[in-house]
Amino acid sequence: MKLWRVAVVGAGAAGLCVARHILSRPNSFALPVVFELTDSVGGTWCYDERVGTYENGRPVHSSMYRDLRTNLPKEVMMFPDFPFDQQLNSFLPHQEVQKYLERYCQSHNIRPHVRFSTVVEKVEPVVMTTEDDKTTQWEVTSSDSSGCWKTETFDSVFICSGHYSDPHIPQIPGIENFKGQVLHSHSYRYAEPFSGQSVVVLGARASGLDISIELTKVGAKVILSHRHPPLTVPLPSGIQQSSPVEAVDDNGRIRFEDGSVSEAEVLIFCTGYNFRYPFLDAAQLGLEIQDHFVSPLYRFLLPPEFPSLFFIGMCKIICPFPNFNCQVQFALAVLDGTVTLPSRAEMEGEVWRELQAKRERGVQQRHLLVMDQDQWEYCQTLAQAAGFPPLAPVVRSLYEEVWQQRKIHPEHYRRLNYRLISDTEWELKED
Repeated sequence: MKLWRVAVVGAGAAGLCVARHILSRPNSFALPVVFELTDSVGGTWCYDERVGTYENGRPVHSSMYRDLRTNLPKEVMMFPDFPFDQQLNSFLPHQEVQKYLERYCQSHNIRPHVRFSTVVEKVEPVVMTTEDDKTTQWEVTSSDSSGCWKTETFDSVFICSGHYSDPHIPQIPGIENFKGQVLHSHSYRYAEPFSGQSVVVLGARASGLDISIELTKVGAKVILSHRHPPLTVPLPSGIQQSSPVEAVDDNGRIRFEDGSVSEAEVLIFCTGYNFRYPFLDAAQLGLEIQDHFVSPLYRFLLPPEFPSLFFIGMCKIICPFPNFNCQVQFALAVLDGTVTLPSRAEMEGEVWRELQAKRERGVQQRHLLVMDQDQWEYCQTLAQAAGFPPLAPVVRSLYEEVWQQRKIHPEHYRRLNYRLISDTEWELKED
């Protein structure tokens, strides 16, 4: 029987999940090869005070800031088959998530299969056609810290390099006139350097709100600029909300869409990240890769033209580790023959219909990969197709409870602690 040889790009949570499930299927898969550009596992959960570039000139990967705490409780974040330490609080500092991933790696003996400080330079399909069949293999070219380049052949490639490392910075007319400091949240590490300063923060999603709250604790005056209706949740007195930035005037002052103008010393973009895969040729793969959008991906996972290439964790507003766990098991079931895919034309048609339905509902292009409430049916569909246990209903129930608590009090909801009672019930722990 053929053993599938799989390459995994990235040793963050998604890549470790792929390796763990491959190692549990020795009758179907050869030992995985995991390429990791840094010297540790954990991906975006690895805190690094450096910003800009590493010594080798490559961009710093992690966007983690020093005081970040999870915005989901550990009871919801965990891989379903690998719980966090029960003694920990529900909302964790990033260091505890990093320790969890290291423990996950150790428990499943993944580390021997990771090539650290190794950059994937190119992933390219090699198609072989015979009278009866067409098969695809993958040439993966990598370079290590000694400068040695190597090209190897695999039967399948899993892209697990994340999408929180290439900052998206929107175009603002006149930005060159701004006289203060400009940075993206990717390069934000802690609040102290901004003590007492006037700061405009662009974007009011998770990082924009968290960073704004941090800044007020060191006496910064924050203008939180966003295009949503004004937030009605209680915010620190040092945060003032504003409409989106329209331009920077010739004198360096920031002008907002509502006509107001402000002087500021710092401008922080909390505007998300781009999808970026410099080692792939999108046209060759039949893919369209834009800043916030990759398509067509059948089940948000694989290009219909090359169904042995998998992108894990592409969707946004999800419960990440459980989602990865479902995607990985479905993908491996595709490879081992448990799941039979529709034809290429049928897969492309399904992707097009789903995206078109979203567009008709008014979803903007940059939000087409936002899953939110659709994530539960999606994971259920993958589980049914591949024959693995679905997510326990308690995951959704607690996820939605925390989502509501976050709306009620974004500064204090992390003080709560939860306990799972069963697959369907959770309870709030007493302080």
